[in-house]
Amino acid sequence: MARILFVHNNFPGRFEFLLPSLKAAGHQCFAIAQGGRQADGVPLLQWKSNRSSTAGILDLAVRAEADLIRGSAAADCALRLKQDGFVPDLVIGHPAWGETTFMKEIFPSARQIMVGEFYYRSTGGDVGFDPEFKEIGVTEPFRVHAKNAVMSMAYADADRIICPTPFQASAFPIAFRERALVIHEGIDTDRIRRVPNAKLKLGDKEIDGSTPIVTFINRVFEPMRGFHIMMRALPALLEAVPDVRVLMIGSDKASGYGIAAPGGGTWGAHMKKEMGDRIDYSRVHFTGPVPHDTMLTALSLSWAHVYYTYPFVLSWSSMESMACEVVFMGSDTPPVRDIIEPGKNGLLHNFFDFGALSKSLIEACRHPERFTAMRAEARRFVVEHYDQRKICLPAWLKVIDELL
Repeated sequence: MARILFVHNNFPGRFEFLLPSLKAAGHQCFAIAQGGRQADGVPLLQWKSNRSSTAGILDLAVRAEADLIRGSAAADCALRLKQDGFVPDLVIGHPAWGETTFMKEIFPSARQIMVGEFYYRSTGGDVGFDPEFKEIGVTEPFRVHAKNAVMSMAYADADRIICPTPFQASAFPIAFRERALVIHEGIDTDRIRRVPNAKLKLGDKEIDGSTPIVTFINRVFEPMRGFHIMMRALPALLEAVPDVRVLMIGSDKASGYGIAAPGGGTWGAHMKKEMGDRIDYSRVHFTGPVPHDTMLTALSLSWAHVYYTYPFVLSWSSMESMACEVVFMGSDTPPVRDIIEPGKNGLLHNFFDFGALSKSLIEACRHPERFTAMRAEARRFVVEHYDQRKICLPAWLKVIDELL
């Protein structure tokens, strides 16, 4: 039995699936977070800070200072735990916000596992990928690289860096990569599956999937996740398939991973203005954020699911759609290539060729029988490689046991 400390800005976050097994094994767990909630009876100590970033500070240092402020506040919590007698054998953390930075200084004998979500780089990643938007200036690579400053301190202290996908692992420098393992958190494929006879309320109407449904899911609608490409693909689809309905699930707000919309508005408003009257919004439904079960119902009705992304972190919804046996239509970008074998368990398109996307969507709606094997193979692939209970959880627990 060991003592394990979780450090995550929004605990339990991606660690929730580990907790029952660790508690069942008799390990004593504690957590430090800024927000979050208690999970599976794990005590949670939340940090607070009255300090904000310094006005007028060197632009390249803004992210580092913010991370160090968060790291200092989390360190205060860790010191209180230490004073109360809780000294962990293992720290499991997500270093992206800076909270884990000083854990090794406080608990020098503790082993550490850090999540390797994304190591920023000015080439080969999300920056400069889309020529339609902001050009890369001479100093922009400096700003991108500087985002790694404090996070690199955490990775330097880590005994293991666990990355969800091969692409995410490949972004790390060689010095860190030799300690990196590729283990996804996985998908609960027993729960996440296509529900027969599913129905979904849309306003005063109910849809049952007997006519074509296309789904598109983003946490926030933005170009990084292909929102502008999807919008441009819609007119041809709507014209060719008169009975299709498109479910746009997610938030249209002025914040996300990528660049801001022109004029300070949202990307939804910007793209609706660009598309004008070429889109029939009586058949394109912007649902806003929905509960996870509602999202799974939508995927159970879907005839085709669109998932596009810059070279960045792979979204859970991509694999969840595959587990629901949807015809997967993705961008031909490195994160998506990690999970899609074109023509076998999904389709890949040039990210910028919205005409190719329209054509594939039309075919999936007009000739669903042609994709029966592909849909089944999509689920089989996820069950075989990303099942949480059988594949991913045992792999995580093996690393934890080895370090302990």
